[in-house]
Amino acid sequence: MNDGGGRRFGPLGTTLVIIPTFNEAENIKAIVGRVRAAVPAAHVLIADDNSPDGTGKLADELTIEDDHIHVLHRKGKEGLGAAYLAGFRWGLEHGYGVLVEMDADGSHQPEELPRLLTALKGADLVLGSRWVPGGRVVNWPKSREFISRGGSLYSRVLLDVPLRDVTGGYRAFRRETLEGLGLGDVSSQGYCFQVDLARRAVKAGFHVVEVPITFVERELGDSKMSRDILVEALWRVTTWGVGERAGRILGRKK
Repeated sequence: MNDGGGRRFGPLGTTLVIIPTFNEAENIKAIVGRVRAAVPAAHVLIADDNSPDGTGKLADELTIEDDHIHVLHRKGKEGLGAAYLAGFRWGLEHGYGVLVEMDADGSHQPEELPRLLTALKGADLVLGSRWVPGGRVVNWPKSREFISRGGSLYSRVLLDVPLRDVTGGYRAFRRETLEGLGLGDVSSQGYCFQVDLARRAVKAGFHVVEVPITFVERELGDSKMSRDILVEALWRVTTWGVGERAGRILGRKK
């Protein structure tokens, strides 16, 4: 399949859905079951940060019932970005062709995953987007929507990336894309981690596509969003943007 510009893409290979968890005992069985029903050929990797509520034990029980489910036990809570990076490394080492980011709380609906994978046939990276036509959020207060839209707009303008939903975390990568992003020096977390990977993909010349999704606010468990995550995102995006602009100015002077 080609991207409309003449470039042809190879077959996708086996899909690995990476689901980071910390205290998601109320959600993990349901979300994994939905993933397996939506894309039966896909494998699931639960990357658990030593959850004190027993999420890791529940995940281990799922592996006994289904050989498409795997668990990566981590020493402790180190942040969303670190969990995804560990999951990416595991998936690449085990030969998966597609690696998917998905939340454990059901906000990323597994039933929409086939749409992302279909789009990936003609792309390097597919973003599930809340802010393109057809995308929407459910059960969010206006304040949360304002922060998310504002964060994406700020990142898009400052970093010069042509994406509507830069902070979203429902994504499907080809393995070659991840291998070309320089993951070894990624240290950002939370929203900022998502912005960082999107920025790297665009700057590296990868073909990035956004498809509309419906984002549903969690019903069970506690949100992992915090003031520290927002502050880190603002600081890092500003630093990246100013640095890139300064680099371009200096380059022109030379």
